[in-house]
Amino acid sequence: MDLLHNPEFLSRAQFGFIALFHILWPPLTIGLALILFALEAAWVKTRKVFYYQQARFWTKIFLINFGVGVISGLPMEFSFGTNWGPFSIASGDFFGNILGFETAMAFMLEAGFLGIMLFGWKRVSPGMHLFATGMVAFGSTLSAFWIMVANSWMQTPAGVTMQHGKFAITSYFDAVFNPDLAHGFSHMFMACIELSLVVVAGVSAYYLLKQRHREFFLPSFKWAVIALAAVAPLQILIGDSAGGALAQTQPAKLAAIEALWHTNKPDTGAPWAIAVLPNQAAQKNDWEIAVPDVTSLIVTHSLTGRVQGLSDFKPADQPPVLIPFYSFRVMLVAGVFIAFMAVVTLWMLWRHKAQMLAASVSRNKWLLRGWLLTIPAAYIAIEAGWLVREVGRQPWIVYGMMRTAHGVSNVPVAVLQWSLLSYVVFYSVIGIAALVFMRGVLRKGPVFEDPPHQSARHTGIHTQPAVAQGSH
Repeated sequence: MDLLHNPEFLSRAQFGFIALFHILWPPLTIGLALILFALEAAWVKTRKVFYYQQARFWTKIFLINFGVGVISGLPMEFSFGTNWGPFSIASGDFFGNILGFETAMAFMLEAGFLGIMLFGWKRVSPGMHLFATGMVAFGSTLSAFWIMVANSWMQTPAGVTMQHGKFAITSYFDAVFNPDLAHGFSHMFMACIELSLVVVAGVSAYYLLKQRHREFFLPSFKWAVIALAAVAPLQILIGDSAGGALAQTQPAKLAAIEALWHTNKPDTGAPWAIAVLPNQAAQKNDWEIAVPDVTSLIVTHSLTGRVQGLSDFKPADQPPVLIPFYSFRVMLVAGVFIAFMAVVTLWMLWRHKAQMLAASVSRNKWLLRGWLLTIPAAYIAIEAGWLVREVGRQPWIVYGMMRTAHGVSNVPVAVLQWSLLSYVVFYSVIGIAALVFMRGVLRKGPVFEDPPHQSARHTGIHTQPAVAQGSH
């Protein structure tokens, strides 16, 4: 059947497009909220106006991302009822309950204190404002936790049985803390922190390249780089741990990620493919460039460790290979690039110390341009990782228990075609508008104003002349 007339494909394409667009925005708000809390805590403790001005500047970027995240996320929630009715009916006792937790327990907490965080600077005390910012950060993290609980349960369902076409809960604890949750949440949460640090470093590098507000953005650049030098390698290690866990929880997905069709024989290792042309029908790769034994080493930490191949599973139970295989490698290259930039820059910061960039920006333009590239690299890594996670789960909507084809609603093809087109147009407008707003924020730069309840002359820091040097 033509894919454009296939209800299942169209529903998957629509949900996939919404999800891939939506995931561009919340990760930055999750990580940036923690950074804002740290900056504001430094201001409350030291009363240095610099930290207050930093918090006010990055709050603008936070707000744009938060708004687009909310607008793009609501249709995704409704899609479970409109496009995935049978799945919602079958899994509602648990899945719907978890989404309800995310809304009532996390999103409402975050949204409730957001107003104080944005508009309460002159209306509440610094301590109360810090508390509000902390609640926003806590709410955004809690929201990520519940979303990952729901998604991880779809990856590795636990604590339920299928009774009369519905998932009956046998252990709520096991369902929430399913086998994938620790790896899935930690990997996603660390991705949020890494993305936020990359954005801070990249935006700061942009201003340093333009020689605008160097005294303002050099410290934020240094802080972000130092943090990334620890976070980026740690994220790679967490990803490696998550990949190893797939051998027990989702071996077919692991095989698809590695384009491994046949289980390696005893005393031989499974190769790691760099590039392949998979042939799903023939159950082989038409050609490949591979390194011997490396997949066994990565997954089992042994050169001859056993790794299941796709041929161990029925063709109907096999995920597609092309998208997970190349998406994983794109994610890996982007992650390694960010880690490399962080380590190299940290070494240069240590070598040049205070003179780094501040004395001669021209000598380091190549480095700063590299940091501009880390921003799209971080977003590409998140998108590619999500493709690996979701496409690799197919053909199951709940892994091993409910097929995707059995969870889709019976919606007319014409309705699906027009709704998909409408979402593409609507979300494109939203995305372009958000980029325009962020461009405006970057062109305007930071605003050097005194914090409420305090005069800048009491801080020992001047707000304008030195900081704004070169801004015109």
